[in-house]
Amino acid sequence: MTKNFSIAELTKTSTGLPNALPKHLEPNLQALVDNVLQPARDALGPIQVTSAYRSPEVNVKIGGSKTSQHCLAQAADLKFKGGNDVLFNWLKDNTDFDQLIWEFGTDDAPSWVHISYSPRHRKQILKAVKQNDRTKYLPFQ
Repeated sequence: MTKNFSIAELTKTSTGLPNALPKHLEPNLQALVDNVLQPARDALGPIQVTSAYRSPEVNVKIGGSKTSQHCLAQAADLKFKGGNDVLFNWLKDNTDFDQLIWEFGTDDAPSWVHISYSPRHRKQILKAVKQNDRTKYLPFQ
């Protein structure tokens, strides 16, 4: 894909299920890498991808949203040793994303960062929180 991101890294799963990227979704994943992941890596250094493409079966097994952009190869969940808050703010200020989510954690730093890249480019910024044992997505303040 690029000098720092491989298809193997972006399709890995610990579910034990197959997770091969369909050929027709390769352009989506390439766009995510070219426009978000590689620029962030170039600017900040190593970024851990904890989840990118998910087959529908993998997505069901992990309890992902039925409309997850991960299944379209348009999203990635990321962690950064320099601080997930640093990564979140850099992505917010420097990329043309579709959706950026501060995933749980504290007010100081998310547990991880979700970002998607698609033709919609909504620039939607959210914060995931648990309310009554359910995940709610609130506008990021």
